[in-house]
Amino acid sequence: MGEELDISNAIPEDSQLSVVGTDDISKIKDSKVVVIAASTGKLKTNRMDLLKGNLQISRDFAKNIQKYAQDAKILVITNPVDIITYFVQKESELSKENVMGLGSSLDSSRLRYLLAKELDTKQSNIHDSLVLGEHGDTMVPILSRAKYGEKLISESLDSIQKERITNDLKQYWTKIVAMKDVSSVFGISKIAIDVIDAVLNGNELSTPASVLLEGEYGISNVCLGVPLIIKKNETTIQEIELEKSEYDLLQHSAKFLKKQIMNC
Repeated sequence: MGEELDISNAIPEDSQLSVVGTDDISKIKDSKVVVIAASTGKLKTNRMDLLKGNLQISRDFAKNIQKYAQDAKILVITNPVDIITYFVQKESELSKENVMGLGSSLDSSRLRYLLAKELDTKQSNIHDSLVLGEHGDTMVPILSRAKYGEKLISESLDSIQKERITNDLKQYWTKIVAMKDVSSVFGISKIAIDVIDAVLNGNELSTPASVLLEGEYGISNVCLGVPLIIKKNETTIQEIELEKSEYDLLQHSAKFLKKQIMNC
């Protein structure tokens, strides 16, 4: 409820938006988009530490979405996002195209920042920054496709730089938590707004996100980050060419997530 009071002060005078705070889940009835961002605790050591509590509340949300908003697109932010996305999709019984986890899109934005910092340039000069797989320790930065202007960045980085950037990417959240006691707020909010805009207004968006795979990239029955094109009711998985090492790491990420799912 307090968030309602705060956010309401940010609505422009000429806006048609309104903000309503409630604990009545039936208010989501006929929603076009539902964002699941609730958490039972703060991220402190590992996203998996949040699984037990967050899984239960997310399952409850999913059942209510199935009851009140069967045609909605569900955007999952709650961590560990890939596992939560999997169970939300199963519990809600929505199609795989209608349930997306937004972790890999945030990781891709973080990778763009790290590459720009490494090359001492603006983030706007970095293109095709892409991270696939788990939003966690097995994430896979696709450095083979990233560009600085028109030039492949991988040609400018040695193995030591690539390893350092990968490690910094995986630990990015820890620096945020250390300095402000919470993980991403602004970054993930911007990503969620972009996806909502694509769904509601039909502005085509190309971004990685976690969805249920059914054979794409040789992976099935698990949710993890892959490239998507999102526009209105259409969500299309893009199967891009990967280097063998990247493909193998993506398989490893899928196996890790499947193991966690089986243990739930």
